[in-house]
Amino acid sequence: MEFSMCLIVFALDCHPAYRLILGANRDEYHNRPTEPAAFWVDAPHVLAGRDRQAGGTWLGVTTSGKLAAVTNYRDARQQVTNPPSRGRLVADFLLDATMTPTEFRKTLIRDGAAYDGFNLLYGTSEELHYCTNRGGSSGPVRPGIHGLSNHLLDTHWPKVTTAKAHLESIVQHEKPDPEEIFAALSDPTPFADTQLPDTGVGQERERLLSPLFIRGTDYGTRSTTVLLIDRSGRVEFMERVFDRSQQAAPTQRYSFRIQPSDTP
Repeated sequence: MEFSMCLIVFALDCHPAYRLILGANRDEYHNRPTEPAAFWVDAPHVLAGRDRQAGGTWLGVTTSGKLAAVTNYRDARQQVTNPPSRGRLVADFLLDATMTPTEFRKTLIRDGAAYDGFNLLYGTSEELHYCTNRGGSSGPVRPGIHGLSNHLLDTHWPKVTTAKAHLESIVQHEKPDPEEIFAALSDPTPFADTQLPDTGVGQERERLLSPLFIRGTDYGTRSTTVLLIDRSGRVEFMERVFDRSQQAAPTQRYSFRIQPSDTP
């Protein structure tokens, strides 16, 4: 199974001080090698974690305000043989300083069928788009509270609706507290079997994957990211990485103001 972030919840253009308030859990096999979030040495305008196995990433931003994130679309009954890494979709958009969302959409339409099922958020906090290669409605994301897991945007999976409700409460505050977002995404409580989807992986696996924060021996939540972009263009990016026993490393924090060009 390819790596992917498995829960993203975000408030787009619905807070007086922030264009975007986002929290995300990346779920992955514990033995998949990963670099924590940092500005990339070979592309200093990109701030993201990095998958050492395939070279892509699951979520990132650039100094010019571009952002992208991917989750997989989980359906064990519909898979591609030897697909390219979905993490390259995020990296390709962030690395190309001149690539516009419109141009990238053309690439996704042309090449999307080559990948296993994916959900992709891409663009900027002022022009955010959603794309899936699994038949959902792709296009611009409307202002509001949104959630994305391993089905289509705003699918009523219990982890998605719960995370959205948490974020809706948090964004009522004049200054949303990142710690409240981290806390909201740290809940390991599984949902009742009657609430779970059937994605072809079996009931036991559905149960393991159902919580907002997954605690598995071989697979689980590896990191939580909080991203805030205010209306003056200031970016706050925070990442908390977890080991196999779910112990958190010190939170990494980055802050910068969006510049008009990605060109170093």
